Amino acid sequence: MRGIAIREELTDEWKNREVKREKEYAILTAEIAKAAFGVTPGEHKNLKGLIRENLRDHMTDLELIFSMLGEAATTEITRVDDAKGFQENKRAAHKGGKVAGKARKDLERKTRKKVVSPENYIDIPQKRRKQLNEKK
Repeated sequence: MRGIAIREELTDEWKNREVKREKEYAILTAEIAKAAFGVTPGEHKNLKGLIRENLRDHMTDLELIFSMLGEAATTEITRVDDAKGFQENKRAAHKGGKVAGKARKDLERKTRKKVVSPENYIDIPQKRRKQLNEKK
């Protein structure tokens, strides 16, 4: 739920800062993801074997957390930089994604495990999926 709220806050911020077209939102989102994860959303979906499914619905907990960090950082940077228009917001998105990217790389060094993985919600055993759904 918080992830959705963070995403909505970011897209509302973009809307108020002269980002209007749907394609621009996709480009800005990809900018955050590339800086945070080192892969584009399309590459990330391919890694997980997704076709039409929503990537966010199939992310691991850590992938979701780093996505949220990138989006929340982008929102703050956008405000501090007072970004206006697509190009300024693209620069803010890259900066926000880099915040998450640095944190991800630090965790990967400490755990010796990659955050971005082919693991996804589909692969979670049915029993665990049922437990997760009951908590919602």
